Amino acid sequence: MKPAARPTLHSVPHLLAVDLGLKTGLAVYDDAGALVRYRSQNYGSFARLKRGAYGELAEISELAAVVLEGDVLLARAWTRIAARRGARTFVIQAHTWRRRLLLDREQRSGVDAKAAAGEVARRIIEASDAPRPTSLKHDAAEAILIGWWGCMELGWTEQMPP
Repeated sequence: MKPAARPTLHSVPHLLAVDLGLKTGLAVYDDAGALVRYRSQNYGSFARLKRGAYGELAEISELAAVVLEGDVLLARAWTRIAARRGARTFVIQAHTWRRRLLLDREQRSGVDAKAAAGEVARRIIEASDAPRPTSLKHDAAEAILIGWWGCMELGWTEQMPP
C-alpha cells in the first residue's frame, strides 16, 4: 500500500531549509516567518537523496528560497533543481546560523550547539503552532534554525527565535 501523498504547499512564497546529509533535516517556512512543517529523512544513498530533493522541491509550488547547510557536494543536488525553479539559494555552514541564533556559551562544542538548537527549535515549533514532535532529531532541529536564519536573511522576520 502506497503512503498518502503530502499536500502541495500553494499560494504564498515558501522557504525550504535543509540540514544536508544522507540523514537530512527539512523545514518549510511561509513568508510570514511561520514554520509550516519539519521532519527528518534518511535517504541512505546519494541516488535516493537526488530523487528526494526533486520530490521535496516539487511539493512547494511557490518556492522562493532554499537554504542548505552542510556538504557542498550534497548541496548541488538541491541547488540545480532550485535554480530551475527560480528560487534564491543560500549554501551556508553551521557557524553562519549558529553565530546569529545561539549564545556564545551554547556554541562551545558541537554537542552544546546541537542541544541548544533542539531547545530553540522546540520553542519555534510551539510559537508557530506546528505539530509537536514525539522526538525531535537533531537534523530536523537544525533545519528549523537554518530556516529561521533564512527567514531573517530574506526579511520575513526580524525577530530572534522565541
